[in-house]
Amino acid sequence: MVQQNTKGDGKKKLASKNDINLAQANPGHFSLVRNFYVADIITLMNGVCGVQSVLSSMKYLVSHDVGDLYRAMLFMPFGLFFDFMDGRVARWRKDSSLLGQELDSLADLISFGVAPAALAFAIGMRTYLDTIVLTYFVSCGIARLARYNASVALAPKDATGKVSYFEGTPIPTSLSLVALLAYFVHNDLYMESLPGNIIKVFNGLDLHPLVLVYAVSGTLMISKTLRIPKP
Repeated sequence: MVQQNTKGDGKKKLASKNDINLAQANPGHFSLVRNFYVADIITLMNGVCGVQSVLSSMKYLVSHDVGDLYRAMLFMPFGLFFDFMDGRVARWRKDSSLLGQELDSLADLISFGVAPAALAFAIGMRTYLDTIVLTYFVSCGIARLARYNASVALAPKDATGKVSYFEGTPIPTSLSLVALLAYFVHNDLYMESLPGNIIKVFNGLDLHPLVLVYAVSGTLMISKTLRIPKP
């Protein structure tokens, strides 16, 4: 699944009754976990991959072991796999809820928003202006996911009830940035060897030009006029 949209479409149809039932049933301890559908567990695995990626990037800052960077990058495609599978399982089992839709967005934010930004910081984009750009990128991801959740019910749909197009690029497209960084790391072009010379923007404020690809990616995510046909 390219974005949480696939599972979200199916969940909107059955959400009302399912969520009322979830709210009324099993009020005891751990009732939330007992009410998870199989698809929700798969969605959580997406979030687990995102957290593991962030922690691996953080570990590199201490260990300076390039293997930690590779692990950080590897967890993100695994997150995409779980993001793809959860919608398929939800439709196969006809199990869906608004809870699952929100889980999907939160997991996507970690795996395809926070994790790529943490990786960029780990490999050398660490100036103050770099961190501002990376924060902008994550904020765009938050806005993108929130806009989808708020507007999916009104979005144009095809004959099967699926959304016809995405407004702005889906947040998993950030994996293209991860692929670019993986190429640099593989060729020892990271830390002080990152391509591009540091730009002196203001006195004492530097910017690595490579971080601007994150700014572009974030801007495309929140675009209102850019419409991506849904595969």
